[in-house]
Amino acid sequence: MAVSGRSVVVDIRTRRAGKERDPAIPDGPDPLLRTVYGEILRDERLDQDRTLDDVARAVGMSKQYLSEVERGRKEPSSEMLHSVCDALGLPIEQLLTRAVRRITASRRIATRGSSAGTPRVLLLAA
Repeated sequence: MAVSGRSVVVDIRTRRAGKERDPAIPDGPDPLLRTVYGEILRDERLDQDRTLDDVARAVGMSKQYLSEVERGRKEPSSEMLHSVCDALGLPIEQLLTRAVRRITASRRIATRGSSAGTPRVLLLAA
């Protein structure tokens, strides 16, 4: 399911049961994990002033595929994520930790924005 080009996460159990969504969970969709991973990998690559081609060669993948991973368009295998992290010198644990922080922060922001009645836009860095 997509809304204006963005993927949407749907709670199937709630929908099937015909229940209202839990008010503690923000109305907006949570970011997809592949999107969060891609953003973190791109940020790390750019912080190191490395090109897509450089990292892709180190991993043994095409730069087009790495670009799609960074944009959240492709869902890489765990082995591929590990290889990209190794090429960047980023421990896989850091990737996972940063992803949790970003998702948690986006939920907090969405909760605050919806309770005030006006959405907020903030830039997050993990």
